[in-house]
Amino acid sequence: MALADRVDSVLRAGKAPNLHGLVVVENGQIILERYGAGQDFKLNEPLGHVTFEPDTLHDVRSVTKSVVSLLYGIALAEKLVAPPEEGLLAQFPEYPDLAEDPQRARLTIEHALTMTLGLEWDESVPYTSTANSEIAMEYAPDRHRFVLERPVVEEPGRRRTYSGGATALIGQLVVKGTGRSLTEFGRSALFEPLGIGEFEWGRGGDGAEMAASGLRLAPRDLAAIGTLLLDGGRGIVPRSWIEELSRPRVKIDDESAYSYHWYVGTGEHPSLAAHGNGGQVLHLAPERGLVVAMTAGNYDNFAQSTSAAVLDAVLQEA
Repeated sequence: MALADRVDSVLRAGKAPNLHGLVVVENGQIILERYGAGQDFKLNEPLGHVTFEPDTLHDVRSVTKSVVSLLYGIALAEKLVAPPEEGLLAQFPEYPDLAEDPQRARLTIEHALTMTLGLEWDESVPYTSTANSEIAMEYAPDRHRFVLERPVVEEPGRRRTYSGGATALIGQLVVKGTGRSLTEFGRSALFEPLGIGEFEWGRGGDGAEMAASGLRLAPRDLAAIGTLLLDGGRGIVPRSWIEELSRPRVKIDDESAYSYHWYVGTGEHPSLAAHGNGGQVLHLAPERGLVVAMTAGNYDNFAQSTSAAVLDAVLQEA
């Protein structure tokens, strides 16, 4: 069965509810696009019923984290930020009391990149509640201090705990090092060189961009970022950084691991991927030259398998 037939079969069977956009690129060329319609949100702000088109911006939620990693890698190549092995608290001299804690003094930038900080953090509750650590961070008077002063619960580097706070720290390193906002640096260093003209980056109440989840992109532009990585960065993202974030660093299960804010497939067919709440996906299958970008509206419904069903159909061998 051909690719389009496989995908359309999944859609007709109702196995992919609330799919808003799908772009499949093979060897640099778009080979399939599908767009839907339905209720959508900008974070928690209702947008009503939206008919999605190729240039419609869409929340990519936690795919934002992976984009922040790319910006850090670009800034690192320009020697604007400290390398992963450097101390994390040393980058935040405004918190000398936290740096005096010997347990926190062991933290490195790499611990933030791999989400192995060993600090108390819980995003298992809905993102509409301040019991969720990321939401609590957004309400804190100082988001970066909020993250860094969380209670130490285990040795850093031991285990990955999903943390938007870790991304907030990496984003702030980029802001400090470049002297520019994530929006400004992202536009000049990544988006404009890729031909991405329209994007949005939501800000919190403190005026800072939400590094963990605030980016809005069109699916084609999301796919363009994936294609850039498969192309070795084209001098926009350093090839050396792509190699670093493609290395499995923290085991998730027998077929996947986490790296520098990217998921690495370690099974029979290696992959690199970014995921976001609601079914947002950027999946790279390097062996086949494939990039799959998806947007969907299953926000906070982690049991819904829309993206998994569509991705399985795309990756299935013809």
